[in-house]
Amino acid sequence: MRSILLDRPPPRSSDPARTLLAVSAERSNWAGNVTYGAARIHAPSSVEELQDLVARTERIRALGSRHSFSDVADTTGELVSVAGLPARIDVDAAARTVTVAAGLRYGDVAEELHRQGWALHNLGSLPHISVAGAVATATHGSGDGNGNLATAVAALHLVRADGELVTLRRGEPDFAGAVVALGALGVVAAVTLDVVPAFDVRQVVYDDLALDTVAERFDEIFAAAYSVSVFTDWAGTTRSWVKHRTGDGEWTPDPAWMGARLADAPRNPVPGMPAVNCTEQRGVPGPWYDRLPHFRLEFTPSSGEELQSEFLVPREHGVEAFGAISTLADRIAPVLQVCELRTAAADDLWLSSSYGRDVVGFHFTWKKDPDGVRPVLAEIERALAPYDARPHWGKLFTVAPEQVRERYPRLADFRRLRGEYDPDGRFGNVFLDRYVG
Repeated sequence: MRSILLDRPPPRSSDPARTLLAVSAERSNWAGNVTYGAARIHAPSSVEELQDLVARTERIRALGSRHSFSDVADTTGELVSVAGLPARIDVDAAARTVTVAAGLRYGDVAEELHRQGWALHNLGSLPHISVAGAVATATHGSGDGNGNLATAVAALHLVRADGELVTLRRGEPDFAGAVVALGALGVVAAVTLDVVPAFDVRQVVYDDLALDTVAERFDEIFAAAYSVSVFTDWAGTTRSWVKHRTGDGEWTPDPAWMGARLADAPRNPVPGMPAVNCTEQRGVPGPWYDRLPHFRLEFTPSSGEELQSEFLVPREHGVEAFGAISTLADRIAPVLQVCELRTAAADDLWLSSSYGRDVVGFHFTWKKDPDGVRPVLAEIERALAPYDARPHWGKLFTVAPEQVRERYPRLADFRRLRGEYDPDGRFGNVFLDRYVG
């Protein structure tokens, strides 16, 4: 097992707004805005090593691919990365599942799945994120009929506080509370996911989609294909990514869809950025894993020079929420790279941002300007307050903890579950204390 000893950084404020800080890369997240307070980062090479480490460590947290912008993974104890566990990808064709090592990236899992004739129902914008990290925070792709990535979980293989490896399966008591658990119940060693037969996707991009049209034809736009995303910089550039499964019937891209123009060349979701790191567009059919993400696995889409926030609003309030954000366009645009609108289907996972309701996600990729972003973020949160918006656990937000807690009706049940799995708070941290209690 490899362990990296880190000098402890000075204490940080527990105010979530203060996680908007620039820090050194060695002990920070991908974006460099969160400094980890851990003394060591461990990288066990076997599940047995992971079990031993957890059992003998007083405070420990799992660290994924570091793509969270909040301090959800932080700890004053020790961090453990499961990226070094054996790269397990075991397909059970009869059960239509695949069991994968928790630290694998979705892109690596997807390519092997496709080689064997299978697919996942959904993928996020980035194929670079780890399976366990994305599941634990209810990270998602898009599509009216598509649940977030955590909804594909059929079983979790989890190392508890005493070092025991346990398996929780769909349908068992408390399973729905354990899937999106923010690392509070233990360290996930492997995940079993539902799979479907492999499929192809064609994606096209449309330029100059009018914001008024988005508001007027909101439901029609997002129901137009298997996956639809609308990107805007709130300063005049608005584009839509429309992804259609080739097996869902005949489909010919409309050159003037919703009044927008079919793009005449590949586009990057961020205005002004090159499209070389984006998945192939212009209606060229290709495998699901190389079309559902916006970005290609072999390219890093940016160097971390950004901050991100996202708010998930009940679908019935989507148009009103869109209008509320529109009133802040002049405030948002100067500190924004791009804003993405996307949808996800309801689920029954207790701490999922889609628990009990279909949602619209308003995702903001900010410039790396903490002082400029912070007040604008607070204005957005105030504008969305009437619409019961849930912030993404892995993104930046400043919503008061009591307001976050009241938006999760099964939170008391989750607290009970946490007490059963981790009675001594071995997996706890400031983030969990603040928002879960």
